[in-house]
Amino acid sequence: MRRTERATQPRTGRLVITRWSAIQVFLGLMFSVSCHADGAAIAKTGAGAVPACQTCHGAAGEGLAQAGFPRLAGLGAPYMQRQLAAFADGTRVNDVMRPIAKALSDAQRVDVSTYYAALPAPAAAVSTAPASSMATSSAPVSAGSALATRGRWADQLPACEQCHGPGGRGVGPDFPPLAGQSASYLANQLNAWKTGARPPGPMGLMSVVARKLSEAEVLAIAEHYAALPAKEVR
Repeated sequence: MRRTERATQPRTGRLVITRWSAIQVFLGLMFSVSCHADGAAIAKTGAGAVPACQTCHGAAGEGLAQAGFPRLAGLGAPYMQRQLAAFADGTRVNDVMRPIAKALSDAQRVDVSTYYAALPAPAAAVSTAPASSMATSSAPVSAGSALATRGRWADQLPACEQCHGPGGRGVGPDFPPLAGQSASYLANQLNAWKTGARPPGPMGLMSVVARKLSEAEVLAIAEHYAALPAKEVR
């Protein structure tokens, strides 16, 4: 009788562990679904004084290239949360986004970031030129490809893909994908780093990089990445 009791005890323990694991998975899924639901509501209808995100960023988070509003679909959630925090505290200067980000609670920022991170990135590349137009640039589009893939080491200017990955697919939570963003948005951000209107990012890299680029090179790099298919970073 004692042998039977001892033999059945490990099985009971494993059963308890299995059930607890199942409960943890279930709770995790429920939390994820709740975040997606709350984030979807903010994105589609807004929340209180916060307008619907899709008004500027598109129904599927694809962005609005003509107006310079970036795509959010498929970007990393931690990255988007940090950008919302920067908008809210004014370290990233944007008159449109600051009041919106300030009106969102920390939990709402997490929810809406989680929602957009789960959306598929648009399949088609965006090739809308910046407002100043490539026609005014003296640098050919191929110059953007060269800087993106090889950099310019004579000026200690690293290749964009050293941080943002091959094809601008993005790397981890700190270096977002560039591929598939509109050229106008990318050019605006490089200029914001030049002027200090946007925090320099990890190790202060982006302000240093941007200040080494001419206006023509900024436009060329922006066009290069806008012409690439979008990638997703979770």
